[in-house]
Amino acid sequence: MAGIEFLKGHGTQNDFVLLPDPDASLELTARRVAVLCDRQQGLGADGVLRVVRSSAMGVESKGEWFMDYRNADGSIAEMCGNGTRVFARYLVEAGLEAGPEFVVATRAGDRPVRVQGDATGDLSVTVHMGPVAVTGTSVAVVDERQVSGVAVDVGNPHLVSVIDEDVDTLDLSRAPRYDSEVFPEGVNLEFVNVLGPDALRMRVHERGVGETRACGTGTVAAAAAALHLRGEDAGELTVDVPGGRVSVTVRQGASTLTGPATFVAKGELDADWWDALD
Repeated sequence: MAGIEFLKGHGTQNDFVLLPDPDASLELTARRVAVLCDRQQGLGADGVLRVVRSSAMGVESKGEWFMDYRNADGSIAEMCGNGTRVFARYLVEAGLEAGPEFVVATRAGDRPVRVQGDATGDLSVTVHMGPVAVTGTSVAVVDERQVSGVAVDVGNPHLVSVIDEDVDTLDLSRAPRYDSEVFPEGVNLEFVNVLGPDALRMRVHERGVGETRACGTGTVAAAAAALHLRGEDAGELTVDVPGGRVSVTVRQGASTLTGPATFVAKGELDADWWDALD
């Protein structure tokens, strides 16, 4: 058996293994994903992006290609904003989409994207993230203290805590706690400092992953929460994360995320190694 093609990439250092699998021929088990994402046993990543035709997944979509996203622990996730940017760049560079504008199918619904370059040769991707809904409030416990948060739905669940303490001082090596009755399927936890009227700094502990260098849906949730807390429901903000900076717009019934997408490696997974994980 030939090796299994892969690419390694990241969006603001939120990193992914991308697996081209147009006809859904790979058996992508939770164990295979978890070991592949393990930074000692595998390639290491925050998640896996499988590139598969929407028709092969039985998904009705305006987009030909479905982003089958898996968290690092092997669990299935609805949506990943940073992953969508990496996924979109791959489709253009592989000649699977003519670009620059097309639709990516996800479990959270269709996501229109635009892949664009600038005069310096840098490339960025804008993802239309869909509607953002503030659904209530709850609390998180981080560093053994309780902080209030705003619950936000971006196609997946978030709890955003805007705090005065410098987010860089938080210990996120231990998973913060949350109310499992409010979030029975788990939740992504964002901790945010307001830097100015249109600027935020954020750290995130992702459901099924742990702390990551960035979280696309998390930055959208953070922007929506910050706007909500000052009595607004629309605006454009930059969000600094450990892996870089993205731009977020929030409007009634819509939102966008713009940031870089970078590939660093490509190759083949050893077929015997893959089979042994079955």
